[in-house]
Amino acid sequence: MAAPLVAVAHGSRDPRSAATIHALLDVVRELRPDLDVRAAFLDLSAPRLGDVLSAVHGDGHDTAVVVPLLLGRAFHARVDVPAAVAETQRRHPLLQVQVTDVLGPDPRLEAAAWRRLLEAGADPDDPNLGVLVAGAGSSHAPANQLVADVAERWQAKTAWAGAAATFASAAEPAVPAAIERLRARGARRIAVASWFLAPGRLPDRITDLTHDHAQNPLIATPMANAHEVADLILTRYTETLATTQTPHRLPAVL
Repeated sequence: MAAPLVAVAHGSRDPRSAATIHALLDVVRELRPDLDVRAAFLDLSAPRLGDVLSAVHGDGHDTAVVVPLLLGRAFHARVDVPAAVAETQRRHPLLQVQVTDVLGPDPRLEAAAWRRLLEAGADPDDPNLGVLVAGAGSSHAPANQLVADVAERWQAKTAWAGAAATFASAAEPAVPAAIERLRARGARRIAVASWFLAPGRLPDRITDLTHDHAQNPLIATPMANAHEVADLILTRYTETLATTQTPHRLPAVL
């Protein structure tokens, strides 16, 4: 039996966020109905990662593969996920936990965000359009650069007046400054591409600020349950599982 896939998201007080993660994992299950797929969260939502891994062990598995539903290698990927896994393995030393790479960067994320933007009404051939590629923001500069790289690639392949990264917190430029930069390049209309998996406080902050500084902006929805993201999750799982021994179940205690 294949090792369970434990997908761990950050978590949010906004119930839309957890609901979206569960919807995304439903798509993963549609693609791999044979696979045991479980949701977990680092904070603010339940169940927590440690509890899910303990349940995996309690169900008789000796191997699990954790897939961080994170778009870059910022603090949560570098600190929070390894710490939660290490604590679980201290409590369950017979449980082998493999942690995959984060989701980004990957062309499938970019394809999902691009499709959401087009669905919101953005026209790649509109020379009057300025596009914000909006991410959470991080104190880890490489994570922010991933978002800026997306904006640069989109700028190069469209007729837009401009495309620029913007961040909800911890990084610059914030929305007002990014909009001003786009207007300086000739943008008369503003659209927002979402570099978020799920709705929540930070995407809402981006939306509110955009409405405060632009008239009738186009706002793309988060990537959410996009098939591209579900496919990427399975790729991360299979890549990591291929480096481990074939998992098996612990013998039943009689």
